[in-house]
Amino acid sequence: MKLIQYYLDCLSHASYLVGDETTGRAVVVDPQRDVSEYMRDARELKLSIELVIETHFHADFLSGHLELAKVTGAKIVYSSVAQPEFAFRPVADGERYALGDVALEFRHTPGHTPESMSIVIYEHAADTVPYGVLTGDTLFIGDVGRPDLLASVGFSRDELAEKLYDSLHDKLMTLPDTTRVYPAHGAGSACGKNLSTELWSTIADQKESNYALRALDKATFIDMVTEGQPPAPGYFVYDAILNRKERELLDENALPPKMNYEQVRVAADAGALLVDGRTPEEFAQGHLRGAINVGLAGRYAEFAGSVIKPDADVVLVTEPGHEREGKIRLARIGFDRVLGYLDSPETAMYQHQDQVQVSSRLTAKVFRERAAELRDLQIVDVRNPGEAAAGMIPGAVNIPISQLPGRADELDPTKPTVVYCAGGYRSSVGASLLRRQGFNDVSDMLGGYHAWHEATQTA
Repeated sequence: MKLIQYYLDCLSHASYLVGDETTGRAVVVDPQRDVSEYMRDARELKLSIELVIETHFHADFLSGHLELAKVTGAKIVYSSVAQPEFAFRPVADGERYALGDVALEFRHTPGHTPESMSIVIYEHAADTVPYGVLTGDTLFIGDVGRPDLLASVGFSRDELAEKLYDSLHDKLMTLPDTTRVYPAHGAGSACGKNLSTELWSTIADQKESNYALRALDKATFIDMVTEGQPPAPGYFVYDAILNRKERELLDENALPPKMNYEQVRVAADAGALLVDGRTPEEFAQGHLRGAINVGLAGRYAEFAGSVIKPDADVVLVTEPGHEREGKIRLARIGFDRVLGYLDSPETAMYQHQDQVQVSSRLTAKVFRERAAELRDLQIVDVRNPGEAAAGMIPGAVNIPISQLPGRADELDPTKPTVVYCAGGYRSSVGASLLRRQGFNDVSDMLGGYHAWHEATQTA
Protein backbone atom coordinates (compact mmCIF):
# COMPACT_ATOMS: atom_id res chain seq x y z
CA MET A 1 0.00 0.00 0.00
CA LYS A 2 1.09 3.54 -0.72
CA LEU A 3 -0.45 6.36 1.34
CA ILE A 4 0.73 9.94 0.77
CA GLN A 5 -0.55 12.93 2.72
CA TYR A 6 -0.34 16.35 1.02
CA TYR A 7 -0.57 19.26 3.43
CA LEU A 8 -1.26 22.78 2.19
CA ASP A 9 -0.19 25.08 5.04
CA CYS A 10 -1.86 28.25 3.80
CA LEU A 11 -5.30 26.59 3.93
CA SER A 12 -4.49 24.00 6.63
CA HIS A 13 -5.76 21.42 4.13
CA ALA A 14 -4.79 17.77 3.90
CA SER A 15 -5.46 15.58 0.87
CA TYR A 16 -4.42 12.01 0.18
CA LEU A 17 -3.28 9.57 -2.47
CA VAL A 18 -3.94 5.89 -1.68
CA GLY A 19 -2.62 3.24 -4.01
CA ASP A 20 -1.90 -0.47 -4.40
CA GLU A 21 1.58 -0.85 -5.85
CA THR A 22 0.97 -4.45 -6.92
CA THR A 23 -1.89 -3.46 -9.24
CA GLY A 24 -0.91 0.14 -9.96
CA ARG A 25 -4.40 1.38 -9.05
CA ALA A 26 -4.95 4.47 -6.91
CA VAL A 27 -7.43 7.06 -5.64
CA VAL A 28 -7.05 10.68 -4.53
CA VAL A 29 -9.15 12.01 -1.65
CA ASP A 30 -10.19 15.67 -1.17
CA PRO A 31 -7.75 17.15 -3.74
CA GLN A 32 -6.75 20.79 -3.91
CA ARG A 33 -7.59 22.55 -7.16
CA ASP A 34 -4.08 22.58 -8.65
CA VAL A 35 -3.50 18.89 -9.21
CA SER A 36 0.00 18.62 -10.71
CA GLU A 37 1.50 17.25 -7.48
CA TYR A 38 -0.81 14.22 -7.49
CA MET A 39 -0.08 13.60 -11.16
CA ARG A 40 3.67 13.82 -10.61
CA ASP A 41 3.65 11.33 -7.74
CA ALA A 42 1.33 8.93 -9.57
CA ARG A 43 3.69 8.92 -12.55
CA GLU A 44 6.76 8.35 -10.38
CA LEU A 45 5.05 5.50 -8.50
CA LYS A 46 3.54 4.03 -11.69
CA LEU A 47 0.04 4.41 -10.31
CA SER A 48 -3.14 5.11 -12.26
CA ILE A 49 -5.68 7.37 -10.51
CA GLU A 50 -9.10 5.82 -11.10
CA LEU A 51 -11.25 7.55 -8.47
CA VAL A 52 -11.37 11.09 -7.09
CA ILE A 53 -13.14 10.79 -3.74
CA GLU A 54 -14.70 13.72 -1.89
CA THR A 55 -15.59 13.29 1.77
CA HIS A 56 -18.16 16.11 1.47
CA PHE A 57 -18.91 19.41 -0.25
CA HIS A 58 -16.04 21.52 1.06
CA ALA A 59 -16.64 25.12 2.08
CA ASP A 60 -13.11 26.32 2.81
CA PHE A 61 -11.55 25.59 -0.59
CA LEU A 62 -12.56 24.81 -4.16
CA SER A 63 -11.75 21.16 -4.68
CA GLY A 64 -9.87 19.80 -7.68
CA HIS A 65 -12.19 16.90 -8.45
CA LEU A 66 -13.15 18.26 -11.88
CA GLU A 67 -9.55 19.09 -12.82
CA LEU A 68 -8.25 15.69 -11.71
CA ALA A 69 -11.08 13.79 -13.39
CA LYS A 70 -10.38 15.65 -16.63
CA VAL A 71 -6.67 14.81 -16.78
CA THR A 72 -6.97 11.20 -15.54
CA GLY A 73 -10.40 10.03 -16.68
CA ALA A 74 -11.13 9.06 -13.08
CA LYS A 75 -14.67 8.87 -11.74
CA ILE A 76 -15.73 11.34 -9.05
CA VAL A 77 -17.07 9.72 -5.89
CA TYR A 78 -19.40 11.15 -3.25
CA SER A 79 -21.67 9.68 -0.63
CA SER A 80 -24.97 8.50 -2.10
CA VAL A 81 -26.62 11.25 -0.04
CA ALA A 82 -24.85 13.95 -2.09
CA GLN A 83 -26.46 15.59 -5.11
CA PRO A 84 -23.79 17.32 -7.19
CA GLU A 85 -24.71 18.84 -10.55
CA PHE A 86 -22.23 16.68 -12.48
CA ALA A 87 -21.80 12.97 -13.12
CA PHE A 88 -20.51 11.05 -10.11
CA ARG A 89 -20.33 7.57 -8.63
CA PRO A 90 -22.40 7.37 -5.44
CA VAL A 91 -21.26 5.03 -2.67
CA ALA A 92 -23.49 3.55 -0.01
CA ASP A 93 -22.80 3.38 3.70
CA GLY A 94 -20.63 0.32 4.34
CA GLU A 95 -19.73 -0.21 0.66
CA ARG A 96 -16.23 -1.54 -0.02
CA TYR A 97 -13.94 -0.90 -2.99
CA ALA A 98 -10.83 -2.91 -3.79
CA LEU A 99 -7.73 -1.46 -5.45
CA GLY A 100 -6.18 -4.93 -5.42
CA ASP A 101 -5.20 -6.18 -2.01
CA VAL A 102 -5.69 -2.66 -0.62
CA ALA A 103 -9.37 -2.09 0.21
CA LEU A 104 -11.47 0.95 1.06
CA GLU A 105 -14.67 1.00 3.11
CA PHE A 106 -17.00 4.00 2.91
CA ARG A 107 -18.80 5.01 6.08
CA HIS A 108 -21.43 7.74 5.99
CA THR A 109 -20.63 10.16 8.82
CA PRO A 110 -23.07 13.10 8.55
CA GLY A 111 -22.86 16.03 10.94
CA HIS A 112 -20.40 18.54 9.58
CA THR A 113 -22.55 18.35 6.45
CA PRO A 114 -25.41 15.94 5.63
CA GLU A 115 -23.38 14.11 2.96
CA SER A 116 -20.12 13.76 4.91
CA MET A 117 -18.42 10.38 4.83
CA SER A 118 -15.18 8.79 6.04
CA ILE A 119 -12.99 6.23 4.29
CA VAL A 120 -11.56 3.28 6.19
CA ILE A 121 -8.36 1.90 4.64
CA TYR A 122 -7.32 -1.76 4.86
CA GLU A 123 -3.74 -2.53 3.88
CA HIS A 124 -4.86 -6.08 3.07
CA ALA A 125 -8.42 -6.96 2.16
CA ALA A 126 -8.53 -9.78 4.72
CA ASP A 127 -7.31 -7.60 7.61
CA THR A 128 -9.69 -7.29 10.57
CA VAL A 129 -7.91 -4.20 11.87
CA PRO A 130 -7.83 -1.26 9.42
CA TYR A 131 -4.63 0.66 8.74
CA GLY A 132 -6.32 4.02 9.03
CA VAL A 133 -9.35 6.18 8.35
CA LEU A 134 -9.63 9.37 6.31
CA THR A 135 -12.12 11.36 8.34
CA GLY A 136 -12.63 14.46 6.18
CA ASP A 137 -14.14 17.18 8.37
CA THR A 138 -15.94 14.77 10.71
CA LEU A 139 -13.05 14.12 13.11
CA PHE A 140 -9.95 16.28 13.44
CA ILE A 141 -6.92 15.86 15.66
CA GLY A 142 -8.09 17.49 18.89
CA ASP A 143 -11.47 18.58 17.55
CA VAL A 144 -14.49 17.61 15.47
CA GLY A 145 -16.12 19.23 12.47
CA ARG A 146 -18.28 22.26 13.19
CA PRO A 147 -21.99 21.73 12.52
CA ASP A 148 -22.92 25.40 12.20
CA LEU A 149 -21.61 26.38 8.77
CA LEU A 150 -24.18 27.71 6.33
CA ALA A 151 -22.97 25.15 3.79
CA SER A 152 -25.70 22.90 5.14
CA VAL A 153 -28.72 24.94 4.10
CA GLY A 154 -31.98 23.46 5.34
CA PHE A 155 -30.50 21.87 8.47
CA SER A 156 -30.25 23.52 11.84
CA ARG A 157 -27.03 23.66 13.81
CA ASP A 158 -28.41 21.38 16.51
CA GLU A 159 -29.78 18.84 14.01
CA LEU A 160 -26.36 18.48 12.43
CA ALA A 161 -24.65 18.40 15.83
CA GLU A 162 -26.84 15.44 16.82
CA LYS A 163 -25.93 13.64 13.60
CA LEU A 164 -22.25 14.43 14.21
CA TYR A 165 -22.40 12.91 17.71
CA ASP A 166 -23.94 9.72 16.33
CA SER A 167 -21.43 9.51 13.48
CA LEU A 168 -18.48 9.88 15.82
CA HIS A 169 -19.68 7.35 18.36
CA ASP A 170 -21.37 4.82 16.06
CA LYS A 171 -19.10 4.93 13.00
CA LEU A 172 -15.63 6.13 14.04
CA MET A 173 -15.12 5.37 17.73
CA THR A 174 -16.11 1.76 17.01
CA LEU A 175 -12.91 1.35 14.96
CA PRO A 176 -9.99 -0.42 16.70
CA ASP A 177 -7.89 1.84 18.92
CA THR A 178 -4.80 1.42 16.74
CA THR A 179 -6.54 2.76 13.64
CA ARG A 180 -4.71 5.84 12.38
CA VAL A 181 -6.77 9.01 11.96
CA TYR A 182 -6.06 11.23 8.94
CA PRO A 183 -8.26 14.37 8.83
CA ALA A 184 -8.80 16.91 6.04
CA HIS A 185 -7.62 19.91 8.10
CA GLY A 186 -5.19 20.99 10.79
CA ALA A 187 -4.49 23.95 13.05
CA GLY A 188 -5.49 27.33 11.63
CA SER A 189 -8.53 26.09 9.73
CA ALA A 190 -11.83 27.85 10.41
CA CYS A 191 -13.53 24.44 10.15
CA GLY A 192 -12.99 24.00 13.90
CA LYS A 193 -11.79 25.83 17.01
CA ASN A 194 -9.26 23.46 18.61
CA LEU A 195 -7.42 21.73 15.77
CA SER A 196 -4.01 20.32 16.57
CA THR A 197 -0.78 20.99 14.69
CA GLU A 198 -0.36 17.19 14.51
CA LEU A 199 -1.26 15.82 11.10
CA TRP A 200 -2.40 12.35 12.20
CA SER A 201 -3.27 10.47 15.33
CA THR A 202 -5.02 7.24 16.40
CA ILE A 203 -8.52 6.43 17.55
CA ALA A 204 -7.14 5.65 21.02
CA ASP A 205 -5.36 9.00 21.29
CA GLN A 206 -8.47 10.87 20.22
CA LYS A 207 -10.67 9.04 22.71
CA GLU A 208 -8.30 10.18 25.43
CA SER A 209 -7.42 13.72 24.37
CA ASN A 210 -10.15 15.12 22.09
CA TYR A 211 -12.37 17.39 24.20
CA ALA A 212 -15.47 16.76 22.07
CA LEU A 213 -15.22 12.98 22.33
CA ARG A 214 -15.07 13.20 26.11
CA ALA A 215 -18.48 14.86 26.41
CA LEU A 216 -20.63 12.95 28.89
CA ASP A 217 -23.76 12.97 26.74
CA LYS A 218 -25.22 14.30 23.49
CA ALA A 219 -26.58 17.51 25.00
CA THR A 220 -23.19 18.36 26.51
CA PHE A 221 -21.51 17.54 23.19
CA ILE A 222 -23.80 19.90 21.28
CA ASP A 223 -23.08 22.74 23.70
CA MET A 224 -19.33 22.11 23.56
CA VAL A 225 -18.94 21.97 19.77
CA THR A 226 -21.25 24.86 18.91
CA GLU A 227 -19.86 27.34 21.44
CA GLY A 228 -16.99 29.65 20.53
CA GLN A 229 -16.57 28.76 16.86
CA PRO A 230 -14.60 31.34 14.83
CA PRO A 231 -16.51 33.40 12.25
CA ALA A 232 -16.46 31.70 8.88
CA PRO A 233 -14.76 33.67 6.09
CA GLY A 234 -17.19 35.17 3.63
CA TYR A 235 -16.24 32.85 0.78
CA PHE A 236 -17.28 29.64 2.58
CA VAL A 237 -20.87 29.62 1.33
CA TYR A 238 -19.69 30.51 -2.18
CA ASP A 239 -17.27 27.56 -2.25
CA ALA A 240 -19.75 25.13 -0.72
CA ILE A 241 -22.17 25.92 -3.55
CA LEU A 242 -19.52 26.01 -6.28
CA ASN A 243 -18.15 22.60 -5.27
CA ARG A 244 -21.53 21.13 -6.26
CA LYS A 245 -21.49 22.64 -9.75
CA GLU A 246 -19.93 22.27 -13.15
CA ARG A 247 -17.47 25.15 -13.59
CA GLU A 248 -14.46 26.28 -15.56
CA LEU A 249 -11.28 24.29 -15.02
CA LEU A 250 -8.06 25.83 -13.75
CA ASP A 251 -5.05 26.05 -16.05
CA GLU A 252 -2.41 26.13 -13.34
CA ASN A 253 0.45 26.66 -15.78
CA ALA A 254 -0.87 29.86 -17.35
CA LEU A 255 0.37 33.21 -16.07
CA PRO A 256 -2.22 35.95 -15.60
CA PRO A 257 -1.92 38.71 -18.23
CA LYS A 258 0.75 41.38 -17.77
CA MET A 259 -0.67 44.90 -17.32
CA ASN A 260 1.05 48.29 -17.41
CA TYR A 261 0.14 51.07 -14.99
CA GLU A 262 -2.35 52.74 -17.35
CA GLN A 263 -4.21 49.44 -17.86
CA VAL A 264 -4.28 48.85 -14.11
CA ARG A 265 -5.62 52.35 -13.46
CA VAL A 266 -8.40 51.89 -16.04
CA ALA A 267 -9.33 48.55 -14.42
CA ALA A 268 -9.30 50.09 -10.93
CA ASP A 269 -11.46 53.00 -12.08
CA ALA A 270 -13.92 50.41 -13.41
CA GLY A 271 -14.08 48.75 -9.99
CA ALA A 272 -11.28 46.20 -9.99
CA LEU A 273 -9.49 45.64 -6.67
CA LEU A 274 -5.72 45.91 -6.37
CA VAL A 275 -4.56 43.05 -4.13
CA ASP A 276 -1.02 43.72 -3.00
CA GLY A 277 0.67 40.47 -1.99
CA ARG A 278 3.86 41.98 -0.59
CA THR A 279 4.68 41.84 3.11
CA PRO A 280 3.02 44.36 5.44
CA GLU A 281 6.44 46.01 5.88
CA GLU A 282 6.94 46.47 2.12
CA PHE A 283 3.34 47.58 1.65
CA ALA A 284 3.68 50.23 4.37
CA GLN A 285 6.70 51.77 2.64
CA GLY A 286 4.66 52.52 -0.46
CA HIS A 287 1.65 51.18 -2.34
CA LEU A 288 -0.86 52.32 -4.92
CA ARG A 289 -3.88 54.15 -3.52
CA GLY A 290 -6.81 51.88 -2.81
CA ALA A 291 -4.74 48.69 -2.70
CA ILE A 292 -5.60 46.02 -0.14
CA ASN A 293 -2.63 44.30 1.49
CA VAL A 294 -2.94 40.51 1.73
CA GLY A 295 0.59 39.14 1.98
CA LEU A 296 1.53 36.03 0.02
CA ALA A 297 3.74 35.04 2.95
CA GLY A 298 0.63 34.39 5.09
CA ARG A 299 -2.79 32.78 4.72
CA TYR A 300 -3.30 34.63 1.47
CA ALA A 301 -6.35 32.90 0.02
CA GLU A 302 -8.23 32.73 3.31
CA PHE A 303 -7.88 36.41 4.12
CA ALA A 304 -8.34 37.56 0.54
CA GLY A 305 -11.57 35.57 0.61
CA SER A 306 -12.49 37.24 3.88
CA VAL A 307 -12.36 40.81 2.55
CA ILE A 308 -13.00 40.44 -1.20
CA LYS A 309 -16.23 39.31 -2.82
CA PRO A 310 -16.03 36.32 -5.19
CA ASP A 311 -17.44 38.35 -8.08
CA ALA A 312 -14.83 41.13 -7.79
CA ASP A 313 -12.30 41.67 -10.57
CA VAL A 314 -8.76 41.54 -9.18
CA VAL A 315 -5.41 42.95 -10.29
CA LEU A 316 -2.41 41.40 -8.56
CA VAL A 317 0.56 43.35 -7.23
CA THR A 318 3.40 41.01 -6.26
CA GLU A 319 7.14 40.76 -6.16
CA PRO A 320 8.32 39.79 -9.66
CA GLY A 321 8.11 36.05 -10.17
CA HIS A 322 5.16 35.50 -7.80
CA GLU A 323 2.34 36.41 -10.18
CA ARG A 324 1.39 32.79 -10.98
CA GLU A 325 1.46 31.92 -7.28
CA GLY A 326 -1.00 34.72 -6.54
CA LYS A 327 -3.35 33.51 -9.26
CA ILE A 328 -3.26 29.87 -8.14
CA ARG A 329 -3.74 30.64 -4.48
CA LEU A 330 -6.84 32.70 -5.25
CA ALA A 331 -8.03 29.95 -7.59
CA ARG A 332 -7.84 27.48 -4.70
CA ILE A 333 -10.88 29.23 -3.21
CA GLY A 334 -12.57 29.73 -6.58
CA PHE A 335 -11.60 33.37 -7.08
CA ASP A 336 -10.87 33.25 -10.81
CA ARG A 337 -11.54 36.84 -11.83
CA VAL A 338 -7.89 37.85 -11.94
CA LEU A 339 -7.60 40.38 -14.77
CA GLY A 340 -3.80 40.36 -14.64
CA TYR A 341 -0.82 41.63 -12.70
CA LEU A 342 0.96 44.97 -12.54
CA ASP A 343 4.23 44.75 -14.44
CA SER A 344 7.30 46.09 -12.58
CA PRO A 345 5.37 47.53 -9.59
CA GLU A 346 8.34 49.40 -8.12
CA THR A 347 8.95 51.19 -11.43
CA ALA A 348 5.25 51.97 -11.81
CA MET A 349 5.09 53.48 -8.32
CA TYR A 350 8.27 55.51 -8.90
CA GLN A 351 6.85 56.92 -12.11
CA HIS A 352 3.46 57.72 -10.53
CA GLN A 353 4.39 58.94 -7.08
CA ASP A 354 1.25 61.06 -6.84
CA GLN A 355 -0.71 57.78 -6.69
CA VAL A 356 1.44 56.20 -3.99
CA GLN A 357 0.59 56.08 -0.28
CA VAL A 358 2.62 55.06 2.73
CA SER A 359 1.02 53.38 5.73
CA SER A 360 1.35 54.19 9.39
CA ARG A 361 2.49 51.24 11.51
CA LEU A 362 2.90 51.94 15.20
CA THR A 363 5.08 50.17 17.70
CA ALA A 364 3.36 49.19 20.94
CA LYS A 365 5.23 52.00 22.72
CA VAL A 366 4.10 54.66 20.24
CA PHE A 367 0.56 53.29 20.33
CA ARG A 368 0.49 53.66 24.13
CA GLU A 369 1.67 57.25 23.81
CA ARG A 370 -0.92 58.03 21.16
CA ALA A 371 -3.70 56.36 23.16
CA ALA A 372 -2.79 58.55 26.14
CA GLU A 373 -2.92 61.72 24.02
CA LEU A 374 -6.06 61.14 21.96
CA ARG A 375 -9.40 60.87 23.72
CA ASP A 376 -11.29 59.90 20.57
CA LEU A 377 -8.88 57.20 19.36
CA GLN A 378 -10.78 54.33 17.76
CA ILE A 379 -9.18 50.91 18.43
CA VAL A 380 -10.22 47.91 16.34
CA ASP A 381 -9.33 44.33 17.27
CA VAL A 382 -9.64 42.14 14.14
CA ARG A 383 -8.88 38.84 15.89
CA ASN A 384 -11.46 36.08 16.30
CA PRO A 385 -13.76 36.19 19.36
CA GLY A 386 -11.92 33.31 21.04
CA GLU A 387 -8.65 35.24 20.83
CA ALA A 388 -10.27 38.44 22.07
CA ALA A 389 -11.85 36.62 25.01
CA ALA A 390 -8.38 35.87 26.34
CA GLY A 391 -7.58 39.60 26.53
CA MET A 392 -8.13 42.85 24.63
CA ILE A 393 -6.68 46.33 24.68
CA PRO A 394 -8.98 48.50 26.85
CA GLY A 395 -11.48 50.45 24.79
CA ALA A 396 -11.08 48.28 21.68
CA VAL A 397 -14.01 46.98 19.67
CA ASN A 398 -13.73 43.42 18.37
CA ILE A 399 -14.64 43.04 14.69
CA PRO A 400 -13.06 39.85 13.28
CA ILE A 401 -11.32 40.41 9.94
CA SER A 402 -13.86 38.23 8.13
CA GLN A 403 -16.66 40.52 9.37
CA LEU A 404 -14.92 43.86 8.80
CA PRO A 405 -16.20 44.48 5.24
CA GLY A 406 -19.79 44.19 6.44
CA ARG A 407 -19.35 45.99 9.76
CA ALA A 408 -17.09 48.90 8.85
CA ASP A 409 -20.11 51.19 9.07
CA GLU A 410 -20.10 50.59 12.84
CA LEU A 411 -16.89 52.64 12.95
CA ASP A 412 -16.37 56.40 12.51
CA PRO A 413 -14.21 57.09 9.42
CA THR A 414 -13.33 60.57 10.72
CA LYS A 415 -11.71 59.36 13.92
CA PRO A 416 -8.03 58.38 14.20
CA THR A 417 -8.08 54.58 14.11
CA VAL A 418 -5.63 51.88 15.14
CA VAL A 419 -6.15 48.28 14.00
CA TYR A 420 -4.45 45.36 15.71
CA CYS A 421 -4.43 41.56 15.54
CA ALA A 422 -2.18 38.93 17.13
CA GLY A 423 1.01 39.70 15.27
CA GLY A 424 0.53 42.27 12.48
CA TYR A 425 -0.63 40.35 9.38
CA ARG A 426 -4.41 40.64 9.70
CA SER A 427 -4.13 44.20 11.00
CA SER A 428 -2.43 45.28 7.76
CA VAL A 429 -5.26 43.64 5.80
CA GLY A 430 -7.85 45.43 7.95
CA ALA A 431 -6.14 48.83 7.94
CA SER A 432 -5.73 48.80 4.16
CA LEU A 433 -9.39 47.85 3.75
CA LEU A 434 -10.51 50.75 5.95
CA ARG A 435 -8.30 53.20 4.02
CA ARG A 436 -9.90 52.00 0.81
CA GLN A 437 -13.32 52.67 2.37
CA GLY A 438 -12.44 56.29 3.13
CA PHE A 439 -11.09 56.26 6.68
CA ASN A 440 -8.86 59.31 7.04
CA ASP A 441 -6.29 58.31 9.66
CA VAL A 442 -5.62 54.58 10.02
CA SER A 443 -2.61 52.87 11.56
CA ASP A 444 -1.96 49.28 12.50
CA MET A 445 0.20 47.95 15.30
CA LEU A 446 3.51 46.17 14.82
CA GLY A 447 3.53 42.91 16.74
CA GLY A 448 -0.17 43.17 17.55
CA TYR A 449 -1.72 42.30 20.88
CA HIS A 450 1.28 40.26 22.01
CA ALA A 451 3.60 43.25 21.59
CA TRP A 452 1.14 45.51 23.44
CA HIS A 453 0.77 43.01 26.29
CA GLU A 454 4.56 42.70 26.65
CA ALA A 455 4.92 46.47 26.65
CA THR A 456 2.35 46.85 29.41
CA GLN A 457 4.07 44.19 31.51
CA THR A 458 7.43 45.98 31.33
CA ALA A 459 6.13 49.54 31.60
